Amino acid sequence: MALITSHILNSVNGTHAANIAVELIRICQSGERETLLQTSTDEGGRVSENVSLPDEACNDHYELVFQTGDYFKSQRLPLSGVSIMQEVVIRFTMPDHSGQYHMPLMLSPNSYSVWCAS
Repeated sequence: MALITSHILNSVNGTHAANIAVELIRICQSGERETLLQTSTDEGGRVSENVSLPDEACNDHYELVFQTGDYFKSQRLPLSGVSIMQEVVIRFTMPDHSGQYHMPLMLSPNSYSVWCAS
């Protein structure tokens, strides 16, 4: 099993981004898409989920999708301008199906920064 983890920080006010809906999607070589998990960040802004991947999926791509628009609507932050980002999508591969893939995310209403810390 692969371990998918993330820690999301709200860079507007420096808090943990709790209750953001998160989805992991497998994109097969054929182009077919399969949802592998649907969850949300905990009160500490974290996600940690084990995912079982078939052996034949080692060359597939994956998308980790964060529903950031709904999160910022619920925050009632003073915003200058319009918030247009509705989701953050990270596309990556998982060549080691027993590996850990950690992708922290710094988030604001109209920008984000992500990196792989596996």
